[in-house]
Amino acid sequence: MTRNEIIEKLRDILITTDDRNRAAAAACTEQSKLDSDLGLSSVGMLYMVIAIEEEFRIRFENVGATDFRTLGDVVDYIEAKLK
Repeated sequence: MTRNEIIEKLRDILITTDDRNRAAAAACTEQSKLDSDLGLSSVGMLYMVIAIEEEFRIRFENVGATDFRTLGDVVDYIEAKLK
């Protein structure tokens, strides 16, 4: 799976988990900050993690919400877990 495919799936997840930020999610890039650019709260992060685990069939292990600042950080983690 390519980085662009992962980002597209993440955009869908972001829209699904918080429809209020549809425009920000649709325009997000790897440099988008999860909190300020995408408006994710700690609860929003939790919903996103659950959706990512289900979509990509991976588990987030030994990481916390502060380990991910940008969408690119999340993509890096997913890529590493899919290898």
